[in-house]
Amino acid sequence: MEEIPLRDRLVLAGVELLEQDGAAALSLRAITRHVGVSHGAPRRYFPTHNALLAAIAATGLADLAARLTAPADGSPRDQLVALGRRYLDFAAERPAMFELIFRHDLLEGAGGNLRTTTLPLLDVLTKLVASSAPDDAAERTVSLWTNLHGLAILRATKALDLVLDDPQLDGFVRRAVDAHLS
Repeated sequence: MEEIPLRDRLVLAGVELLEQDGAAALSLRAITRHVGVSHGAPRRYFPTHNALLAAIAATGLADLAARLTAPADGSPRDQLVALGRRYLDFAAERPAMFELIFRHDLLEGAGGNLRTTTLPLLDVLTKLVASSAPDDAAERTVSLWTNLHGLAILRATKALDLVLDDPQLDGFVRRAVDAHLS
């Protein structure tokens, strides 16, 4: 049986701790203790703690990218609704990871070049918006994304559950798409 490289074990431990206990659990000591190595061992692979956090975030971005680039059926509007729903589902299923990948204050300049993952995701959204509403597609895309991101945060924190018995997420997403494409 092949041994998992230490770099990968550190990232996997970070993902596990993040999913179990949230971002506050991602201290360097906690991660190294979880792997069973000294707290200096990660320095061979990650020059800073934030570089390790960026590697952990990259795993979440890969999951999000797989969800958002998976084919969807129907018109561009229907595809946008499906994409939006997948975005909200990711936030609900992996709230701590969702929070980490948008912590630009931590991840900016931390390595891992996360923009190479995030910008293509925005391009997927932009192309679908442009195919339905070509005028001002970039502005419409940013407006739609901020609307969906707000819903995703409310879903991740279970705030929608406080004001609605049964959040009709598909309806919310469809109304957001329609509002920004009209």
